Amino acid sequence: MMLVATPLLLLPLLRPVGGAYCPGGCRCYSLTVECGSAGLGGLPRGVPTHTQTLFLQDNLIGQIRTGDLLLLTHLNYLYLQNNSLSSVEPGSFQSQRRLLELALNANRLRALGADVFRGLEQLRVLYLAANRLARLQDHAFRGLPRLQELHLQHNALEAVSERALLGLGSLALLDLSANGLHTLGAAALRPLLALQVLRITDNPWRCDCALHWLRAWMDGAGRRLLSPAGRRLPCAEPPRLSRLGLLEVPPSSLVCIPPLLRLEPRRLAVRLGDGLRVSCHASGYPRPQVTWRKASPSPRGLVQEAPPPPAPPPPPLEEEEGAWPAGGAPEDADTGSGMLFLSNVTAAHAGFYECEARNAGGAARLAFHLAINSSSSSAWAGGPAPPRRRRPAPDVSREPLHAAGSMAFGALGAAAQAAVAAGIALLALTALLLLAMICRRRRDPAPKEEAVLYVDDYSDGPAPFGRLEEFHEMLVLAPPAGGGGEEEEEEEEEEEEEGRVTGEGGEAPPTAAAAAAEAEAVLRGHFLDSQIAYEIHC
Repeated sequence: MMLVATPLLLLPLLRPVGGAYCPGGCRCYSLTVECGSAGLGGLPRGVPTHTQTLFLQDNLIGQIRTGDLLLLTHLNYLYLQNNSLSSVEPGSFQSQRRLLELALNANRLRALGADVFRGLEQLRVLYLAANRLARLQDHAFRGLPRLQELHLQHNALEAVSERALLGLGSLALLDLSANGLHTLGAAALRPLLALQVLRITDNPWRCDCALHWLRAWMDGAGRRLLSPAGRRLPCAEPPRLSRLGLLEVPPSSLVCIPPLLRLEPRRLAVRLGDGLRVSCHASGYPRPQVTWRKASPSPRGLVQEAPPPPAPPPPPLEEEEGAWPAGGAPEDADTGSGMLFLSNVTAAHAGFYECEARNAGGAARLAFHLAINSSSSSAWAGGPAPPRRRRPAPDVSREPLHAAGSMAFGALGAAAQAAVAAGIALLALTALLLLAMICRRRRDPAPKEEAVLYVDDYSDGPAPFGRLEEFHEMLVLAPPAGGGGEEEEEEEEEEEEEGRVTGEGGEAPPTAAAAAAEAEAVLRGHFLDSQIAYEIHC
């Protein structure tokens, strides 16, 4: 009887764990549950709480929430590779304090929060390879003091912050190969006191001044951490060094250009409720990272000065990656978009902002002042800096200026109005005087020139009187025509000769009588027609 009952009592122990004790589509064993390739869209429910190993690979799981693993406190191994994980809520593993190995590789993770791995004090191996991680933020692996292997290969990492690996004092293997790393700071590796293997191959290294330390470290203390193949780090930038390995580049060729900033505008005032977009351009090598932060509040808050001429409102603003939200500046600085973006501004936004550009060659900063205008006029914007307010001189009017383009006389100050009125009156008076002079000249023409009696006082000598005597003897006392004389014959010959030279051919030469008549006509034309007379005083 006892021999028959014993097998019956052992039947429950030999039966495989299944049915009500195993989720559908999974295979459950004493301490292991295997749910791989089951087409699951989420973590299965009903997994036995004593499970130590859980296989969930090759499914369609897209998210891990805080309560999904809350009851599985005995897990040692959890495999979630080859799923569609895009997010893991902070605190999702807080109940897995015995977990030794976690596989999250080959998923779609883009970022890791600071408390994602909280509670995993015993974790030894973490697989994060083949995801889409682009940057490791500060304290990304906080709470993993016993982690020994960290696999980050085949991601899209471009940078590792200086405090990303803090707390990993037990880490022995770090795999950063096949990423997009251009540079790596010495401070990022400083917390790894137990590091024995470092893999950083297959990255597009930028061989500049930021890698001086890495070159020297590879020749010294880092030689034991890198395999012979791992010490071959080809330079991707600059082009002149693209065919060389880092160890082949002379230290004098690892150079940087400090950043140079250009900020437009440097000062701006906007109306309440408006939006703004300020661009901060940086140049340098390597390409500087640009960040914005609010330095201090405005000492005045709202702008009380008279507003400048209205300007057209800014175009509708759109949300941009890295831009500040409409509610104001975040606690952390912008990650380098180069654009300060604010919408629906309030008085709390007024103040001084600082644009900072930083690269391996140094840092540069420029300040931007934002003022809020409570009036209905638009903003003023200047170039490098607007003119400072100065106290007006005692003789300068303090009346506000009228808006640009306005012709309203009442908008001018009292002094300006008086000056304009005086100028207009002076112009009108000048025009009336010119018109009166023109009318008077047309009405009273200038009188004709009256006869003038020139009195010869012989101040110019006896020549005029002698000429008069000659004319008198020639014209008045001349003998009748035909009278002989040598002088008359000579004069006639001269006149005939002159007539042949100047006269027309075929005409008879003029006689002495004709010459005398012509001379008398000339004399009368000169002396009588012009009403000029000489009074001779003896």
